[in-house]
Amino acid sequence: MEAKTHIVLVSIPVLSHQVSLLEFAKQLIHLYKNSFHVTCIIPTISNSPSIASKPFFDTLPSSIQCIFLPPINFDDLKNEVLLESQVQISVFKSMPYVFETLRSISTNSNLVALIVDGFAHEAHKFAKELSILSYTYFPGSAMVLSMCLYFSKLDKIITCEYKDHPTPIEIPGCISLHGRDLPDSVQDRSNLAYNLFHHRSQQLHQADGIIINSFHELESETFDAISQNGPYGPNVYPVGPIIQTRRNIKNQACESVLWLDNQPPNSVIYISFGSGGTHSQDQINELALGLELSKYKFLWVNWRQPNDKASASYLSNDEVDPLHFLPLGFLERTKGQGFVMCGWAPQVEVLKHDAIGAFLTHCGWNSILESIVHGVSMIAWPLFAEQRSNAELMTNGLRIAMRPKYDSKGIVVKEEVVNVIKGVMESEEIGRRMKELQKFANCAMMEDGSSMKTFSMLALKWKSLGKSM
Repeated sequence: MEAKTHIVLVSIPVLSHQVSLLEFAKQLIHLYKNSFHVTCIIPTISNSPSIASKPFFDTLPSSIQCIFLPPINFDDLKNEVLLESQVQISVFKSMPYVFETLRSISTNSNLVALIVDGFAHEAHKFAKELSILSYTYFPGSAMVLSMCLYFSKLDKIITCEYKDHPTPIEIPGCISLHGRDLPDSVQDRSNLAYNLFHHRSQQLHQADGIIINSFHELESETFDAISQNGPYGPNVYPVGPIIQTRRNIKNQACESVLWLDNQPPNSVIYISFGSGGTHSQDQINELALGLELSKYKFLWVNWRQPNDKASASYLSNDEVDPLHFLPLGFLERTKGQGFVMCGWAPQVEVLKHDAIGAFLTHCGWNSILESIVHGVSMIAWPLFAEQRSNAELMTNGLRIAMRPKYDSKGIVVKEEVVNVIKGVMESEEIGRRMKELQKFANCAMMEDGSSMKTFSMLALKWKSLGKSM
């Protein structure tokens, strides 16, 4: 039997990035059965996989192998640097293990390409040493990619702090963004995160190409601008929307879908801030009371206990029951109106359910793509990282979402919660635009669709290299 062509992925210790990269691998395996074997090398900070991620890893096909590297201990940094810096440092410290694993794989398999997360750019040099192709996998939007490619120039043009810039900032092929809506990493020039972001953006030039989880029809002007003005041009490969595929529903996860089965069509707002997002106690109170006052049905996935830092729980494994922090009597008063659950939820199954009318989301790119694929309008409530940029794209660019306003204390009060819920649930225009994008998303992944053609081009190139070895 002909040896399978081997592809190695290098991810980072962030579940959303791991899921996106591995879903890309699953698509490759599905389309080209018996042709590819994929190994994913994953640096870790704590023991992995976590309880939240275990169901996903347990259902990977046998042609995909995951290797979790020894945990990196840097507890002394956790309260001193931004999340992005923590991730970057942990990956950098894992590079000796990455190279050792990669070299071992290359001596025993038909290895042709290395695909690395943008936070793991140091691994590109290993591909050059092994004389194989290397690609950056970009799990975010083309808008954020354009921002990264343009950042060196932007850094010279704007000399003040971005959040203090008096006018919206122009990024090639994108809507203008206020400085405060740029990623957290660039908000403080004196912070380590700023230098790491700048360096990471420059390293995009190292790879043979950038594989991005978006699709041309979603961000056509941005892709055109990158192609015309960026250093990569045709070497940017849109292959999205790649979203999480169906998983087995067990235990409490099944309860949420069963609850939805008993609700009228388009009547429920789904609330989830991802597996790592957190709110202050005051914000949780206002959100809960706003849901109650809205009178709309709701399904609220509440992962974490309160914290004033939005990303505080992203790398933590706390087991405190977040339901204890809801307003007194809230669960009893909303018993017939809503369903609140803790822990993992089958988000794809939830979003595709007929009962769902809107999605209140933290604007992680995976969640945005899942919402678009299933035609669900959004309330954009960003928390950290590049989520504010994504929220602006959804609200002012694509106009498929509403974004709540904060009061002088940085809180979305209950009346504003009611306002955005009512606005999105009752907006025919937002719903119409979302349904149009849903059609484009589905077409992109058809056999003759734009993303599938790009996907096939890459796969056939890798297969031909494998045969020549």
